[in-house]
Amino acid sequence: MQNRLLNERTMTQSAKPVLRFAPSPTGMLHIGGARTALFNWLYARHTGGTFLLRIEDTDKERSTPEAVAAILNGMRWMGLDWDGREVFQAARAGRHQEVAQALLAAGRAYRCYATAEELTAMREEQKKAGQQMRYDGRWRDRDPREAPDGAPFVVRLRADTEGETIVHDQVLGDVRFANAQMDDMVLLRSDGSPTYMLAVVVDDFDMGITHVIRGADHLNNAGRQLQIINAMGWPVPVYGHLPLINGPDGAKLSKRHGALAVEAYRDMGYLPETMRNYLLRLGWSHGDDEIIPTAQAIEWFNLESIGKSAARMDFKKLDNLNGHYIRITADETLVAEAVAFLERENPPRILSDKARARLLAAMPGVKERAKTLLELIQGAEFLYTDGVRVLDEAAAKLLGPEARALLAAALPALEATDWCGPALEAAARAHAEAGGLKLGQVAQPLRAALTGKASSPPLFEMMASLGREESLIRLRAYTA
Repeated sequence: MQNRLLNERTMTQSAKPVLRFAPSPTGMLHIGGARTALFNWLYARHTGGTFLLRIEDTDKERSTPEAVAAILNGMRWMGLDWDGREVFQAARAGRHQEVAQALLAAGRAYRCYATAEELTAMREEQKKAGQQMRYDGRWRDRDPREAPDGAPFVVRLRADTEGETIVHDQVLGDVRFANAQMDDMVLLRSDGSPTYMLAVVVDDFDMGITHVIRGADHLNNAGRQLQIINAMGWPVPVYGHLPLINGPDGAKLSKRHGALAVEAYRDMGYLPETMRNYLLRLGWSHGDDEIIPTAQAIEWFNLESIGKSAARMDFKKLDNLNGHYIRITADETLVAEAVAFLERENPPRILSDKARARLLAAMPGVKERAKTLLELIQGAEFLYTDGVRVLDEAAAKLLGPEARALLAAALPALEATDWCGPALEAAARAHAEAGGLKLGQVAQPLRAALTGKASSPPLFEMMASLGREESLIRLRAYTA
């Protein structure tokens, strides 16, 4: 009770919003959850409030340490830092039970001794009669002394039966629930463990949560949770329920639409800044602005601009946005991202200092062509690996006998020049003109021998980044 009074004073005195992201560790951090976390984080940062993280691990059978790690890693990768330590809901079971006992003592809850067989029979009868299947309140007004000695029981909320419960939602407007349609939900199971519905309300109150922003799939929960809040006489948080995210075809987002877990988008080569910008625009708008850097998002974000309609994934737009952020990201940062990407592979690829230096030197040209980190890494593979290239089909066509002869003829001119982009291009151009050739007739076999591909970032800058020794090793292999 002292905890409750302390938090009531704290919430009354605090002028700053307190928000939370409360994922269940029964799976990975998915796109919908990541957007929910982002919106809470943005609003907290916009208002100078607090953003808390709570792991709702009351489902002991389905919660796993791997899922907890995936959630924390996904949040960190997204750059969504939380204030203080994360809270684990299961560790607070004693506090949840304390509140249930307080409701019992106040007559706002009661013990229900109905057996599993009785409840099954009740539901079957309701089904046959075409009625809504819900608890019929059979122990609501019965004397507990009628139950057999030592009989197991659950604790149920004595819910309001008249009038309506109204969720004043900042996104969807007022949503009304007829109390006659809501049953007396279970607060404590027969083994004494708290249910999710009770735990959420107690944790939100104890953590001083002022705003609950979450997916619209929790809207029905809000109506039921308000009954607990009102029964305890606690302040009602501001609610905002976010419409769901649909696939490109308008259907509910599912695995068939592509990757769903945040880590999968990371592994496909999307940048954190891209994901923050893209998820922001899935259900929130600021005029016609599409590119909204995080600092700007924090300045602009509000609850009023959240849309009421379901958002729709557009992977082409995501790719284009990621290409934009790749182009404007500092070269050193992109190298660090590329290195981390390669180190996550199985088996991991570890770049030498020389390879990193080459990649950094070539990055201005490399990043102009890529829409994802994966594309960038694949396109730059010739820079961070050594040795003679294995030619792909297109490159092999460019390096026929005649092209190899042209390459051999150009090699002395290249060997004699300074090894920098402008000097290499000038030497290749002068050699081509002297032989009555176009620059491309010399450049194409050069590119194929150096990269193993028919296309690459700007050729002569790439040669400079590779360095004299490595470039000549590759070129000589196709002139012998």
